[in-house]
Amino acid sequence: MALTNFILTVAGVSAVVLLLRSDVKQSAAIFRRNVKHIRHWLEEESASASKTAEKSIPKELESKVPPTNIPKEDKH
Repeated sequence: MALTNFILTVAGVSAVVLLLRSDVKQSAAIFRRNVKHIRHWLEEESASASKTAEKSIPKELESKVPPTNIPKEDKH
């Protein structure tokens, strides 16, 4: 009886390991495919962002330096 239980346990564990191994392989393949898609999307976004940055004309910054010709008020 103990030998039968041992054999059934080994067979069950082996079946689970085989199923999990194929599941892990399949999950890894799906993960690699998703990473390729995400990388492709990021490259497209980066390319479109650089194109729009090249087309845009930089605006001149307004100077915030105070004029020096203003007379100061005298306090009496």
